[in-house]
Parts: sequence; C-alpha cells; structure tokens
Amino acid sequence: MKTKVLIIGGGFAGCASAHLFGKEAQTFDVTLVEAAPVLGGGVRTQYYAGHPYTFGPRHFLTGKQWIFDYLTEIVPLRLCDEHEFVSYVKSDEQFYSYPIHEDDIQRMPEAQQIRSELEAARHQGVGEPANLEEYWLRSVGPTLYQKFINAYSKKMWLLDDNRLIDDFAWSPKGVAIKSGPRAAWDTAISAYPLAHDGYNRFFDSIPSNVELLLNCKADFVDPDNKRFGLNSEIRQFDIVINTISPDIVFGERYGRLEFVGRDLDLLVIPQEFVLPKNVYFAYYTQDEPYTRITEYKKFTRYKSDSSLISVEKPSRNGRHYPMPFKSAYAVAEKYFADMPDGFFSIGRAGSYLYRVDIDDCIEQAHDVFESCK
Repeated sequence: MKTKVLIIGGGFAGCASAHLFGKEAQTFDVTLVEAAPVLGGGVRTQYYAGHPYTFGPRHFLTGKQWIFDYLTEIVPLRLCDEHEFVSYVKSDEQFYSYPIHEDDIQRMPEAQQIRSELEAARHQGVGEPANLEEYWLRSVGPTLYQKFINAYSKKMWLLDDNRLIDDFAWSPKGVAIKSGPRAAWDTAISAYPLAHDGYNRFFDSIPSNVELLLNCKADFVDPDNKRFGLNSEIRQFDIVINTISPDIVFGERYGRLEFVGRDLDLLVIPQEFVLPKNVYFAYYTQDEPYTRITEYKKFTRYKSDSSLISVEKPSRNGRHYPMPFKSAYAVAEKYFADMPDGFFSIGRAGSYLYRVDIDDCIEQAHDVFESCK
C-alpha cells in the first residue's frame, strides 16, 4: 500500500515537496492543498500593463551549488552577480551603497565622526549583543545606525523600539560594513529565471499524479492524528508536510503567531529604465512610509519602452514575514512539539523564520523527502 502524503500550501516549499514525492509514484500517494486558485503564492509571476512582476523582488540566492543545479534543471536561471543595492538617506539627501560601504563615508557630512565611531566599535568588538539596536551600535556606531538602520528597521517591523528585536541574524546583508566590490551578494550564487514568467514553470510542472486541490481549505482539522477534511471528506494521511503558519493548522491552541504584511503599489514609468545600471532596487532608510522600490525589468529582462516600479509599504495586510522575537519563536516551538511522527513544518511560514528563503525551502523539502524514503 502506498504512503499517503498531504502537502498543505502551494508555495515554494510545498511545490518542491510535490516535485520530490510526486516522482516516487510507486511509493507515495500525494495530495497538495492550496487555498488560492493558483500555485506559487507571492513568488508567482503576475503581469501589470504587460510587465511581469512578483510580490516583492524574488531573486534566487544560495551558497550551495547543488540547490542551484536542482532548481535550474526545472527553471533555467541566469546569474545576476552584478546586482547592487542602494539606500537613500534623507537626512543627507544622498544615495549610498548598501550594505554600508567604507568608500561612501568620505561623502557623508560627519565623515570624521563616523570614522572615530567605527574605530571605537572595532576596538570594543560586537560581543554578544542582546538586541538589534545593540548589535548595530557595536558594529558601526551611532551615526551610521541612525542613517541606515534605526528608522528603517522600526518601519519594516512596525515597531517603536528596535530593542524588541532579539533575533537579528538576518539583518546584515553579508556584513555590517563592506569594503571592496560593491555587488551586494559576492559570496553567494545570485540568479533569476531566464523566462519572463519567472518561477511559474516550477509551480506548474509538478508531477501529474499529484492530486492538486486548488481553492481548497480543510473543513476538518485533526493534526494530532493527521486527519483532515478535504471537500467534505475526512481523510487519513501517513505524512503531513505543512508550509503555512503552524498556528492555523493547530487552531491557535497556543495563541496566534504574529506576522508583518506588505502593501504593494505598482507604477508604470514612461522610460525604458529608471534605476542606474546594475541597481535592481533601492531602500529608503528614514521616515518615508515605504521601505524600498523595485525595478522588475532588471530581474526579468523584459523588453519595453516603459518600466514597472513597485513601492513596498509595511502593513498588517497579510502574513508575510514572521516576527524576529525569541518570545514568538517559543510559541512556535510549542506547535512544533505537538506535531506527531510524520508531521513536518517547513518554509518561511511553516518554520516561522523570516530568514528562510527560496533555497532554504528547497533544502528543507529535500531533507523531509530523504527522511521519508
């Protein structure tokens, strides 16, 4: 008898799991349940005025060649190692590189003070900071913290105090301050699909033997026994792979896990390119209501006389980014502890970790598959 597998959620982690388990049709009977009418979630490419876009910039980053090789077999990728970030510092009326770059300090009004603060920070060392504010103050000093980090992090997480953020391993883009090459990701493979529709081939090419239930939410949930009601039929599963927030599956028995959402405004600009060469998106670090803008043509290489720009605004709309609080992780751990044998929770929402990205979703799906073979 085949092993019955239920996959909850059709984003990257769910579809990677469907690809892996679905190819073993002799062993696994796989059902994928997705509440939306299509697979892919925020990573699915959509179109606005003819321009392809995703919900936020979804370039592919990994430090592992095998993950890149796995994905590019399904979705051919091009390298985009030239990719750079810029940040607008309103108080200086200047754009600078991000990560913060030593070469830009000479252009800053407080250059001498900043160098003194950096020297003091290097002498003191980062040590074991208790929160995000302490980490950045010890890394770069108060002036650069105010320019690049303080207001940005507060608006990104909709907080009044960065000292509330006590998990910050995700924060620096590689290092707190850079020297040398300005490419934002010079220690990882940076890539994007060749096709204009991005990763859609990955979502739309799961094995045909996978039972796909779109526009479907479980109408009965008994996660402790791996029993779920799907289209009014209660079904028993041997393996459950959850990729949505675990509090939903377990009926918020330990409380609701908090997330930050995003609003996305789309603008078509009447010129071929808007941002400088190699700059894919720009951050806005101070009291602007938005965090960044993205020029999608830099990723998609779509040909047009106009360009599509998105403006991202943090909001309570949607559950996109798990909050970086150890207290929230402790609640998530209660849900994980209740998961019976054969029940897995992966992906950014399923793991309840902001730092989980596309490559991590693929690796987590592989790890689950290998453990179930």
